[in-house]
Amino acid sequence: MNETAQVKAIGPLGFPVFRALWIATVVSNVGTWMHDVGAGWLMTSLSPSPLLVALVQAATTLPMFLLALPAGALADIVDRRRMLMAAQLLGLLAAAVLSLLTWLDLVTPQVLLAGTFVLGIAAALSAPVFQAIVPELVDKQALPDAIALNSLGVNISRAIGPALGGVIVALAGTSAVFALNALSVVAVLAVLYTWKRPRTVHALPPEHFFGALKAGYRYTRHSPAMRLVLVRSVGFFLFGSALWAMLPLIARRGLGLDAAGYGVLLGCMGVGAVLGAILLKRLRKTVPANTISVGATVFFALSTLALALATHAWIAGAVMFCAGLAWIGMLTSLNVAAQMASPGWVKARALSVYILVFQGAMTGGSILWGSIATSTNVTTALIAAAAGQLAALVLALRWRLPLESASDLSPSNHWAEPVLSVKPADDRGPVLIEIEYRIEPTRLPEFSSALRRFRSSRQRDGAIRWDIWEDVEEPGRIIESFVVESWVEHQRQHGRVTRTDQLDQETINAFHLGDKPPQVRHLLRPL
Repeated sequence: MNETAQVKAIGPLGFPVFRALWIATVVSNVGTWMHDVGAGWLMTSLSPSPLLVALVQAATTLPMFLLALPAGALADIVDRRRMLMAAQLLGLLAAAVLSLLTWLDLVTPQVLLAGTFVLGIAAALSAPVFQAIVPELVDKQALPDAIALNSLGVNISRAIGPALGGVIVALAGTSAVFALNALSVVAVLAVLYTWKRPRTVHALPPEHFFGALKAGYRYTRHSPAMRLVLVRSVGFFLFGSALWAMLPLIARRGLGLDAAGYGVLLGCMGVGAVLGAILLKRLRKTVPANTISVGATVFFALSTLALALATHAWIAGAVMFCAGLAWIGMLTSLNVAAQMASPGWVKARALSVYILVFQGAMTGGSILWGSIATSTNVTTALIAAAAGQLAALVLALRWRLPLESASDLSPSNHWAEPVLSVKPADDRGPVLIEIEYRIEPTRLPEFSSALRRFRSSRQRDGAIRWDIWEDVEEPGRIIESFVVESWVEHQRQHGRVTRTDQLDQETINAFHLGDKPPQVRHLLRPL
């Protein structure tokens, strides 16, 4: 058996650091879910307002919306291990302070929202980094299973944490739940402290923060695969947030449950998600990702509708189990698509944009459905959300999730280094790159159509302008030109081109006449 076959046989848990971090993260996520149960339940005791109850969910997700992109930019230019440790320490401190204030009976709705918001900040700083380091911890062949396993870990935590949190709230009070959440972070800190992350030596100077932000935005804007993931995320999570935001009110007012009962409802969803993750591993081998996403959306919308009409706790538990199956199906499909659409150099930033859109849709949706429930009732809000989710299925017709093997974004390094008489200063620019093709005149329309598809990849990797020119004096002489901000940015562009780009370039070059490759020129604006 060769090395690749051994890795595939072992799977992601065969990699020691990934295994240790996965277990520690499951423990930490159990604490997070316990906190969510405690915070949601405590708010129903502090205030009867549906909007304030929904704002607990919003306080958790809003920091993701505000900080995901800056966090992603930092994660791509600083040491990811140290950044994770700092974020985890912030979460530990926030949970400990909230536990103390609750024990002293000093918590108001505003204090609870503020403490939850700070915990959300810690999660926002951690989330892009956690997702971006997965390719560092496992082999490429194990990456899809590692992503799915991370989703499974979240839902194992969801199956255990809410029920455990509800029992602890009932027996020892909310402050105990917040204290245990703080302790759960210690396991993650221990693994990160002992992880000997290899240092990467870069030939080029590091990107500046605002330049990294701009590059992350540019990549996401010009990557069709990432735009697809973002559109589908908004269509699902905006309406899917209603179930999460309204569940504490359904449990307490609609079903008459106590904190333990509310935790069991969330636990039912977690159990459904765990089973869904196990089934999904088999389904992904035979069923396209887009088909899974459509089925999951329909199932989740029907679960939301059924929860709105549920009159007994056991019915609500069964509905939450089904919702968990659907949630993990859609979440894993989107997570895998986002990972596969982002190369290593921009992975944290691209994933942070995905998280930003995901959490922004959840935040906006929580506020929207809380407001609707306040002006009407919880049942109306859930029915409207279910209808909206079914209507959003039309997005799957145009923005279809791709197959996992649709592209190879590993670096190809196939661009030849430019011949220089004198090396320009790194910050000198802008740089104009011209590529001259010689094309059979009868094939110009076909060639131009193929070349225009290259526009997004040039802009995605750093070009701020892109054009095609035809020589009117010499038919068949075509110039592709693009402009990059600086010489060092063009050097980075050399390292950003992928194996899929290389295959596309070979298709373009097949149109070129002559034995020599297309001529490339680099031009700088005179000083």
